Amino acid sequence: MLDWIKNINKEYPDFWKTYLSKFETKTNRYVILNTETTGLNPKKDVILSFGAIAVINDVIKISDTFEVVILQYKYLHDNGLSNEFLIESKLPKLSEYNAVQALVEYIENAVLVGHRIHFDIELINEALEKMECGKLKNEALDIEIMHQKLMDITNKSFSIEDLVKQYKLPVNERNSASDDAYSIALLFLKLKTRLGFK
Repeated sequence: MLDWIKNINKEYPDFWKTYLSKFETKTNRYVILNTETTGLNPKKDVILSFGAIAVINDVIKISDTFEVVILQYKYLHDNGLSNEFLIESKLPKLSEYNAVQALVEYIENAVLVGHRIHFDIELINEALEKMECGKLKNEALDIEIMHQKLMDITNKSFSIEDLVKQYKLPVNERNSASDDAYSIALLFLKLKTRLGFK
């Protein structure tokens, strides 16, 4: 009971209050999100980068993108991992707090789309918890689940590469989170059309 009262009276950061206010209206914007991480455990692993691109009215908006590298020197150092990726990247580099805040400001109330997007959301929610915010409220669509539904398959998983081949899309270099986000955007538009939803 006390925790519930504490949460009601909780003073959230301003950016989070602004984010929550966006859900008073509906959106036609999808944000295709790809998150590079150090592994698959939301409690132990950390986010290394975000790449995102918007889709509005079935058009990929190249002018509406988000890409950032997260400085995770301590995690990488403590686990004996190379931080060459962080040092050499030409992308903007932010602390986890600032990167997650910038992502929240970018996505607003968009529907999030990704490959195994629920894992990405779980990791972002872990970061938000440390920032004394709530959890993301965005609806989410997963291209792997969309493909499984279209093919009526439930017992097989599909990588981004598998799906790109299946739908005969151009194979890109996949050098960054944004490269994958663009491939996911193309896959999303194909699947959305084939599944026949708006």
